Amino acid sequence: MKRQYFGTDGVRAPYGSATMNEDFAWRLGAAAARFAKGKMRTSSKDVFIGRDTRASGPSLESALAAGIASEGFQPISLGIVPTPVVSLLTRSSAAAFGVVITASHNPASDNGIKFFGSNGIKLTDSDESQIEHLLPVSPSVLSDEDRLAQKTDALATYLELTGALLPPDSLQNWKIVLDTANGAACVSSRTVLENLGAELTLIANQPDGQNINADVGSQHPEKMSAAVKTVGARLGIAHDGDADRCILCDENGDVLDGDEILTLLALRALKQKQLEKNTLVITVQSNLGVDAAVQAAGGRVSRTDVGDRYVIERMLAEGATLGGESSGHVICSDISPTGDGLVAALKVIEVMLETGKPLSELRRGLRKFPQLTAALKVKDKKPLESLPTLPAVIKKIESELGNLGRVLVRYSGTEPKLRLLVEGPTDERVQSAMDQLTAATKADLEVV
Repeated sequence: MKRQYFGTDGVRAPYGSATMNEDFAWRLGAAAARFAKGKMRTSSKDVFIGRDTRASGPSLESALAAGIASEGFQPISLGIVPTPVVSLLTRSSAAAFGVVITASHNPASDNGIKFFGSNGIKLTDSDESQIEHLLPVSPSVLSDEDRLAQKTDALATYLELTGALLPPDSLQNWKIVLDTANGAACVSSRTVLENLGAELTLIANQPDGQNINADVGSQHPEKMSAAVKTVGARLGIAHDGDADRCILCDENGDVLDGDEILTLLALRALKQKQLEKNTLVITVQSNLGVDAAVQAAGGRVSRTDVGDRYVIERMLAEGATLGGESSGHVICSDISPTGDGLVAALKVIEVMLETGKPLSELRRGLRKFPQLTAALKVKDKKPLESLPTLPAVIKKIESELGNLGRVLVRYSGTEPKLRLLVEGPTDERVQSAMDQLTAATKADLEVV
């Protein structure tokens, strides 16, 4: 069933728009609760709600909670917490379901709502379609703050779990740069790393409701990289607004994306014979070099559509425990049922501790194919197959590249953008292909 409101990661839109306001949040909360009634895997009526640091979060939370309460559930606010905290607590407490109010890496002017089932795993496309069909026409009550209970110790379990991933005091004499994007991880990641003994240089750890992701975080690692070189840190860690992503940089300030993190972890696990099913799950967006590196080490790669929840679905289907996206979503499902930026960083540090090697050396396991990406903002998302120029150009480039490269053209599931990706044998051929794709896109669509 085609979804009208949900994208690749929940509902996301500018705050104040038709699909991200208090009325719609109430309706969505009521619809999710109605859906949960028909899918109850637990007798609990508790629903955990977390949010990031956006100014629009509290009012959306109040309205969402009122909609949930209208169907007989008990909404419980976890306050400002990373997305993986909601996932973990929902699963460990066997709550009815969990909700996070966040627009992830988007600017503060946007917000979003995404759901987790009682197992702590994001809902499927089919689940979201059913929720959309259960939306009431209008809210019967806009707000009902008295029905929203508070859970003040939401971070405690998460801090204990993540802090135990490394030996006590194992980061003594480690300098680390930490960029929390003025988002949900400002307290959690700092606390865990400092408790392990790290000396931190903090970036973007003063949220004011408007500065989340503002030229910082996983989308903008430049400040992190510069700080690593300035203070002589062993690595830098950057999250996005809700901290389910992780981008790193090595001691030289060179950035590692999700593909490099996943390859590093997969190669280490294969060497230790600890990679479940010898399988790493990634998306079609990941570099072809990941496949080559993992296969050379005796493993296999399984690819899915873009979206960390599709990665998780494939991991469950194949019995894999490691997967993720080039954007920095890294899922270690033996620890957390969803992407977790802090867990990803700690797992990489664990490899550094075990091997005694710097990150600049460990990253060499992945030799990337030449690749270019672009994200063109478009006025309308017209069906690609209906466009007069772009499909033919794609087919031409694919024919020229053969098995030496690939082309990926898709609309973003969360933004009004057309995403282009080209991989090939040389930088020159990749650039030529990207120029052709860009020109064809501008001929067919209104790029703004």
